[in-house]
Amino acid sequence: MSEISKDQVKHVAHLARLAITDEDAEQMTKDLGDIIHYAELLNELDTTDVEPTTHVLDLKNVMRKDEPRKWIEREDALNNAPDTKNAQFRVPSILE
Repeated sequence: MSEISKDQVKHVAHLARLAITDEDAEQMTKDLGDIIHYAELLNELDTTDVEPTTHVLDLKNVMRKDEPRKWIEREDALNNAPDTKNAQFRVPSILE
């Protein structure tokens, strides 16, 4: 069984830019150890006749078919704009 150490937990927390106390590291070491132990229990299952899946449900793409269609001309779209410049919409600046 793989074990995780308190130093490994602190190292990962450091990489993730998380500030953890020694008590937090102790608790996370125990929790992550339990998770690893459970994952290793799954390795004991016989999966020889189980087909690999990417999802347990048979999902279908529900998006509409992408078909070309007539669109309005640029000038017609710009006619509705309150302000334009060089054939583009002109909007207030948001940068300071």
